[in-house]
Amino acid sequence: MFWGYRRADGRVGVRNHVLILPTITCATQAAHQITQLVQGTVSFIHQHGCAQVGRDYEQTFRTYVGMGVNPNVYGVVVLGLGCETHQGWKVADEIAKSGKPVELVSIQDHGGTLMAIAQGAKIAARMVQEASAVMREPFDFSELIVGTECGGSDACSGLSANPAVGVVSDMIVDAGGTAILAETTELIGAEHLLANRAVDEKTAKRVYEVIQQMESRALMMGVDIRTGNPSPGNVEGGLSSLEEKSLGAANKSGSRPLQELIDYAQHPSKKGLVWMDTPGHDIEQLTGMVAGGAQIVLFTSGRGTPTGSPIAPVIKISTNTPMFEKMRDNMDLNAGTVIDGTESIHEVGQRIFDEIASVCSGKLTKSEILKQNDFGIWRIGPTF
Repeated sequence: MFWGYRRADGRVGVRNHVLILPTITCATQAAHQITQLVQGTVSFIHQHGCAQVGRDYEQTFRTYVGMGVNPNVYGVVVLGLGCETHQGWKVADEIAKSGKPVELVSIQDHGGTLMAIAQGAKIAARMVQEASAVMREPFDFSELIVGTECGGSDACSGLSANPAVGVVSDMIVDAGGTAILAETTELIGAEHLLANRAVDEKTAKRVYEVIQQMESRALMMGVDIRTGNPSPGNVEGGLSSLEEKSLGAANKSGSRPLQELIDYAQHPSKKGLVWMDTPGHDIEQLTGMVAGGAQIVLFTSGRGTPTGSPIAPVIKISTNTPMFEKMRDNMDLNAGTVIDGTESIHEVGQRIFDEIASVCSGKLTKSEILKQNDFGIWRIGPTF
């Protein structure tokens, strides 16, 4: 059980943010200024929102809306410039379908940056006060969508933290919740293991399709995807190949059947284990899962990383004890005890599961405390 917030669309949040959502890069600094003025608000810096077409436009739009409708968000101030491709009113209208408070501010329509900041801050202050009156209630783990991720992996990742997260993934699924596996790039070489666990032939076929598409993108650029993955840090940490890295990353999925494979920033249509097609880039995959509805994310690392989200708490799990001791400011839990021989994988998994309950009920993660509000959308098309 955990304590959260029931939203108008029936979903449950574990945080109660007011989001200042800039639909265009030109509005990100104004959005940041509003968050500086109004406590209880969050926002993010990005380089998107204009000169995008086709599937790339649709994916960015889906990501904006997904961030706004994430149940960790109480209300949204959509902040646009006015002339961009991703029109603010379209984003606001789509978010409003969730039933949460949404208002639109346009820099051009409100007379420039200073007037837009003032108007946005007034609206945000009212929303924050309304949000502060919402009380937490007890909920079952079946209400959770838990994202899983690994970044800065090392030779210990597939031996300690990732399999421990796999235990947690099974626990969440068995409780009626949803666990998201991502990082298509870092599942190359392990795809057959997941296809064998697919609930039907259609899903199994889709597994091989997304792997092929990911490799084809690199080939179209005239390069082998393995020239960038594993990264230099992965190699220094003891990983010899992308396939070895993938076998370790796949451990985060646990052992339950693969229910479906969804697009980037898409909300799962089924409960259980779900694969989201994302790149291996930490920030982009994190953003995709949160836009897809994940209220909390488990992030394992062997090299160490400060990564966090403006909306969802991210629990950072170290794969080895030396790194955990060195980066205590950033890492929440240590799974290196498996390597040390002082805990089993299942014991670490139970410890992570207990931490999920605490964080979902209000305990702050290290990345939240340090305001590590990272955001990045996976671009799949050129800018025109």
